[in-house]
Amino acid sequence: MTRKVSRVLLDLDEVPKNYVNILPHLKEPLAPPLNPGTREPIDPDALMAIFAVECVKQEMTMEKTVPIPDEVREAYMRYGRPTPLQRALGLEDALNTPARIYYKREDASPTGSHKLNTAIAQAYYARNEGVTRLATETGAGQWGSAVALSCAHFGLKAMVYMVRVSLEQKGYRGTMMRSYGAEIVPSPSDRTEFGKRIKAERPDHPGTLGIAISEALEDTVNNEDTKYTIGSVLNHVLLHQSVIGQETIVQLEKDDAMPDAIIGCVGGGSNFAGIAYPFMADGRYASTEFIGVEPTACPSMTKGPYKYDFGDTAGMTPMIKMHSLGKDFTPPPIHAGGLRYHGVAPTISALLNEGRIRAIAYDQIPVLESALVFAKAEGVMPAPESAHAIKAAIDAARDAKKAGEERIIVFNLSGHGHFDMGAYAALMDGVLATEAATTVVEQETKIEQSA
Repeated sequence: MTRKVSRVLLDLDEVPKNYVNILPHLKEPLAPPLNPGTREPIDPDALMAIFAVECVKQEMTMEKTVPIPDEVREAYMRYGRPTPLQRALGLEDALNTPARIYYKREDASPTGSHKLNTAIAQAYYARNEGVTRLATETGAGQWGSAVALSCAHFGLKAMVYMVRVSLEQKGYRGTMMRSYGAEIVPSPSDRTEFGKRIKAERPDHPGTLGIAISEALEDTVNNEDTKYTIGSVLNHVLLHQSVIGQETIVQLEKDDAMPDAIIGCVGGGSNFAGIAYPFMADGRYASTEFIGVEPTACPSMTKGPYKYDFGDTAGMTPMIKMHSLGKDFTPPPIHAGGLRYHGVAPTISALLNEGRIRAIAYDQIPVLESALVFAKAEGVMPAPESAHAIKAAIDAARDAKKAGEERIIVFNLSGHGHFDMGAYAALMDGVLATEAATTVVEQETKIEQSA
């Protein structure tokens, strides 16, 4: 019997016209960011000195939807939106499961991940207020690549601080950013006072997203032509990513599929929120389970206390309430560099605290083993970050087989793994390390010391 491959596409004129805001759908108002000195809610004007003004407005809006500017929407279409929703028939056959598995192809963007959705919007808003340069950090390089292309599109300069161990693991990510015209340095770097201090204390420091954020912020405050742009955690970023879930809803409707589970990997939380939040804001999906997957090497959701903490290592950001391992936490150098962040988005933290998200943590070896199962079955090489969602989807499909149930499982393939062959080679050669986080006691000590 011939089986039809289900690849569902949207027409270009059906790319979302609005962003979906999760804030009005929380059970309790989101805890406000605090001034670290006074512990009072921070003045929005202070944030506007760092971020584009429109982004700060979006960070705090309680409107259920926010219009997408025509120029941003046109850029989305130019760079590959809508992205396909693909039925994983090969994976279903390999697992011999009655489950129906779908994956959203955010790997299909020119930069290889979902990050372009917010990079385009933030670059557009910055350019419109006269900014000529953006500074940012990047972990695995997906965000840095998206910022570089977005800046090229809107005629801005881009300065990227990339976590050193990730740049060493994925050097061609740096080449891609430079090809788009961005300047890139490994973090900790010699470009900032904070970077110099970290290097002096520990010359072999692998870097963290928290350190890279501090460097990008220091760069921003010292250059009048520059604004800071961030790829995850904050609400305006997650707002922009809601185009993913909105497209997915329409695509599933075309395939007559009501999801039982929506799955995404979680570092800061942008790709998970991007696919999940539109479903969570829609009452029709009250029975859908939302699963966030993180590495055991950086278990902010599963082991991080829910408390106020800094978003960066230097303590330059406002304090935000989130599940956090502490600003000084340095994760092991796992290959999923985009998930090596000490905290998780305040909105995801709130939803997790409300019991509306289930969090899972996996070690990188079974995660990458699952990625190879997927690659052989589907022909798509996933990023190590996305492989965490694949592992959870495979587990859910196997559970469905044990129960004899035809569950519908949807996961976000947040990025491709074309720059991650070193990780897969290490796995296949039998030299990939099992990376575990420090013990809970050690984590709590670090957290208390950083408070």
